[in-house]
Order: sequence, then C-alpha cells, then structure tokens
Amino acid sequence: MSGTENVRRRRNVLAASVAAGVLLAGGGGIYLATTASGDGSGAAAKAADAAGPPPPLRLEGGSGGTDAGGDSRGGPGIAPGEPDPGGGPNGTVYTAKGPLPQGPSSAAVHRPEGLVTSAEVTRLAEALGIPGSPSLVGEVWTIRPEKDGSGPRLDVSRKAPGNWTYSWYDGGPAGDSCLKGKACPPPGESKPSPGGTPLSEAAAKAAAAPVLKALGQDDAKVTATQVMNGSVRVVNADPVVGGLPTYGWSTGLHIARDGRTVAGSGMLKEPAEKASYPVVQAAKALARLNEDSKGTGPIGIGGCATDPPAAGVDGSGRPDTGAGREPAHGKPVSPPPPCETIVDRAAPDQVPVTAAVFGLAARDVDGERLLVPSWLFTADPKDGAPYTVAQAAVAPEYLKPPEKPSPAPTPTPAQPDGTAARVVESVRVEGDGRQLAVTFWGGVCSTYTVKAEERPDRVTVRIVEKSEPERVCIMIAKDFTKTVTLEKPLGDRPVVDAASGEAVPRR
Repeated sequence: MSGTENVRRRRNVLAASVAAGVLLAGGGGIYLATTASGDGSGAAAKAADAAGPPPPLRLEGGSGGTDAGGDSRGGPGIAPGEPDPGGGPNGTVYTAKGPLPQGPSSAAVHRPEGLVTSAEVTRLAEALGIPGSPSLVGEVWTIRPEKDGSGPRLDVSRKAPGNWTYSWYDGGPAGDSCLKGKACPPPGESKPSPGGTPLSEAAAKAAAAPVLKALGQDDAKVTATQVMNGSVRVVNADPVVGGLPTYGWSTGLHIARDGRTVAGSGMLKEPAEKASYPVVQAAKALARLNEDSKGTGPIGIGGCATDPPAAGVDGSGRPDTGAGREPAHGKPVSPPPPCETIVDRAAPDQVPVTAAVFGLAARDVDGERLLVPSWLFTADPKDGAPYTVAQAAVAPEYLKPPEKPSPAPTPTPAQPDGTAARVVESVRVEGDGRQLAVTFWGGVCSTYTVKAEERPDRVTVRIVEKSEPERVCIMIAKDFTKTVTLEKPLGDRPVVDAASGEAVPRR
C-alpha cells in the first residue's frame, strides 16, 4: 500500500472508537457521547462491588461470533482517523519487534460513580474563563450565554463520569435565523477562521495546563501535534487513573492563536477502583489481537464469472464436460481453475509492534462505560504514522460473550405524522402561574410549538415539530425554550411530558 493510499484509507475510516475488542487511539478529534453512563445500573458493575470472586465481564461490541473468552470476532473497532486494525478483508498480523514486557498478575477495573457537583463544574468553568454559575437543566449542569447567544457555553452531565463539552459562539446567523437554502453554522464556527500561524506545541500545552489541573489531569500524557482550520492547535490529554495510562478517556482542548480555549470535551469525574481480575501477559494479548485481526474475508457479490456455455450443450447430444464445452479430438479436458479473486490472493498486512504498555482502556460492559485492564500496543506501519492498538488483558475465564441483540427494539416515541417526538428537558412557571416556559432539544432546521392538555391532577405538554423538506441545513442540535399559556394557574399540579410519559423537572 502506498503512502497516499494509506492516508486516503485513514481519512475514510468511520466506526466507533471504544466499543469493540480492539481499539485504536483517536487522532485528536473531540466528541461528547450522547449517552452518559455511571448510574451504577450495570449488573457486572454492581456485582463487582460485592465481596467474593470477581464476576465475569461482558465486553460489548463487535458483530461476529465469540469464543469462550468472549472476545469480539466481528472485526476490530476503529477510531476516527485511524486505519482498520483488522486490515479490512485481508486482515493484519502484528509482530513484536523485540521482547515484550512483563505486566502485573492482576489489575482492577474502574467504574464511574456518583454525581457531579456544582462546585466541580464551577472549578472547570473558572479554568476555562467562563463567568457565571451553573444551573441544573434536567440531568445537565449548564452555563450558557444570554440574549443573542454569543459567548462561551459549558454543559456537564450530572451523572458520573460527567461528560462535558465546551464551545464558544461568536454570533451571527444561527438556528431559525439562517437563510433558506444555506447551511446553519454550528456553535463556534459562525465566522470564518482568521487563519495565520497556530501556537507552538509548547505554548498550546502551557495554555491548556490550567484546565487540565482543574480536571485533576495535570499528570496526563499530553500531545499537541494536530492543527484544525489552519490556526487552532488541538491539545489531547490521556489521564493517568489508578497509576496506569488510559486509552479512550481523553480530554481534548482547542487552543486559538491568542491562547484562548475555544472548544473542548472530556470527562470531569475520575472513575473509582473496583474489583481486581487476573490478567494475561503481553505475548498472550498480542496473540489474541492477531486472532481478532484475521480480517473479514472477500467482500462483494460472491461467485466468479464464467464463460457462457457452448451452443447446443443442452439437448444437443454433445457430452457436457462441466465447463460448457466438449473435448477436442478426444483430449481430456482440464477442470476449470478455482474461483479466485484479487482479495483472495492478497496477503495480510504486516505491521510491526514497537512498544507495549500495560494500562486501562474504555470499554462498554453490561451497558456501562468502564476502564478495563488492557495492553496498549504501539503499531508502526512502514507506510503510515504510528498508532495505538488496545487489547483487553482480563483472563479469558473472566470474560463472557456479549448478549444477542433484542429482536424487537423499543420504537422511538412519534408524533401523529410519524416524526420522532421531542422530549421535554425542564419547565419554568412564569407570570401569574399560567405561563409555562418549556425547554427541550431540537434541530436548527425545524420550527416548534408547545401544546398543553390540562386536567385537574396534571398538565401534559407536547412538542409539535414542523420541518421544511426542501431546506438544506446542517444536522446539529440546540436547546429551545417555548412558552405555552394555561387556562388556569399550574399550582401544585405536575407537568408530564407526552413523549416520555414522565414528570418534567421544574426550574
């Protein structure tokens, strides 16, 4: 594979980064998960807190079968911007260049638990230079701009691990004020990048240091090689948890030329140490990695093209040789060659492994995101940049296969016209008690109204969405607040969300 082909391959790869048996370290992008775990609902996580032998872990991810150890066989997971560790249809063989290190005999999983406090959010906000105090909207702590919406915004999930995202919006057309046929710019990108030379890596790391200190990650492994929009330096920090390096738990900060942090995301609350498990050494983990990286096999329609049968084969009285033609002058006919495609003939990718470190990698376990003991291998392909591949190190007897998906997933609540219903985040009583300010998340390309159904014992609110099919607009979400007027003051009646059937918290 040429260097150009490798770069193209790295740019085109799309998949989840931490949900499968093999993981690749991300290339510097930041992403806030839409679902934050950590409420302690996972069965394995609860059992791990109890005394006695540690329970088996169900490592989720992958689509193929499993062996007794429960490792994914459906193909490795891929981080954005990184090559497929399985090598696509041909597979990959990882070969250690030198002796592999010895690790511990056992190590603990780490699980998020507890709730993020207002003080913790305030400490992060001060490090980011955000004025104001956080307010709780549903299950999210938020500090947001007022009036025209320009300025910094911080959102932090209340449940551990406290997924947070920070952005800076400089004003300009957004939401319903976008011109028809034009894409609505996402927060922080309403104005073109000023361009120019970005900060040096050292200066960007220094600018990010106060934020990392507020997060308790001042001992994290920090890199700052990536540049976005020509002038924004990206600082990535992989924290140390329980004395071990981590993968998939990183903090990302975008540093502008003036040293200001203009965007970022990460986890605010460090996970707690839980049950310990026996672990395998690096050599055995590398063997399991290669087993997982065998590849998917040929991808395509299947079968091989063959010559059309000779005229008169069917019903002509000529002998059918099985190849669609008769023997010439009594000579034996050679059997046709086996169906072989270019993919069949291709050898697996050979990738050297130049380092191995024992650490923790983020994995989904029984519906929760945990940090699981893992070996972090540095792969250094000859035609591309080095990357990290993480393989779970928990002994196979303590792993169990992932559950089969439910045959009938629960449908998303829908409106009468079939579109997905919007869920209400919170409600605020205003005026004489008859005005309800209803807050919810929606798309910037739709318009919304709120309807209320009053009963003596409750008030049910429903979000009605109207979209314009011809309108071209970027798919981003923002929070809306719409007011509906009741016939009588709300009083002590609960407000119920028609989409979820649950009571709506008041602000």
